[in-house]
Amino acid sequence: MIKKLLIITLMAIAGIGTEAILAQEHSITPDGTFMYAKRDTCDLFMDVYDPAEGSIREAYGIEKPTVIFMFGGGFIHGTRDDADYHKWFRMMTENGYRVISIDYRLGLKGSDKVGVAQVNVLDKAIHMAVEDLFSATNFILDNADQFGVNPSNIVISGSSAGAISVMQAEYEIANETQWASVLPAGFNYAGVMSFSGAILSREGKVDFKKSPCPTLMLHGTSDELVPYDQIKVFSLGFFGGGKLVERFKKYGLNYNMYHFTDYGHEIAGSMDTTLDLQLKFLETNVMQKKMRIVEAWISDPDVFKGSGPQSRKELYGN
Repeated sequence: MIKKLLIITLMAIAGIGTEAILAQEHSITPDGTFMYAKRDTCDLFMDVYDPAEGSIREAYGIEKPTVIFMFGGGFIHGTRDDADYHKWFRMMTENGYRVISIDYRLGLKGSDKVGVAQVNVLDKAIHMAVEDLFSATNFILDNADQFGVNPSNIVISGSSAGAISVMQAEYEIANETQWASVLPAGFNYAGVMSFSGAILSREGKVDFKKSPCPTLMLHGTSDELVPYDQIKVFSLGFFGGGKLVERFKKYGLNYNMYHFTDYGHEIAGSMDTTLDLQLKFLETNVMQKKMRIVEAWISDPDVFKGSGPQSRKELYGN
């Protein structure tokens, strides 16, 4: 029963989506589009949004980082150039940040059954996305001069399935797994920003061989799609922000955690309304490398509530 609940919850991610969550009124055109990888099933592209003309590109005498973004959509759908994200892209570039929004393979596309095998399918889907993120990172590093990117100043961010992917990616780096071996020796990101993300572990509680980079997590306490807490059976577990922060505390890591009280999965699409939290994290924890620990519970009616599926019942009708 517990394992079935885990499977159903993991599969529920397939209907996350972020349609109608972010405002679509602030369109923005990329400054360049580049193919970064060829796969058997598709070519993968990235859109580069340079800092807006006239924007301030430094703070405290320090260059602002480049932010790689991974879209949401449950590993079933979603696109790097979805209009729902344009407002946030524009806000970031107007604040002097370069944003690079990337494609990744949708490893659950076409999945319509919930069964024991789906846990393995989800695991594969997550790691396909991680693999693509690492390929995109290597492409950016190889072309850093062309893009104007400082290789030591790259932040990864994601919404929903994208947030799962960036959290999983940093988990692989911190644990020096085979997945991370494709990156240059000693490389790590400057920071992670997760909007309703989680980590999938087959080895019980989440542990780290070495400290991950500074991490910003935002998660709704009533999220029924990407679990805020955890779903665990034997050594298999899916750990959301509410549980991950306990591990970050235990290891004395550099993190900001915002628990959005009574909010569900709409926090995955709150990037524009929580921008102040992101900028403070980027300027303090990432750029100044300060050990600024924040854990806050927020009940704010001004955080935009989305209209997409928020529960398994809405998604599956049962």
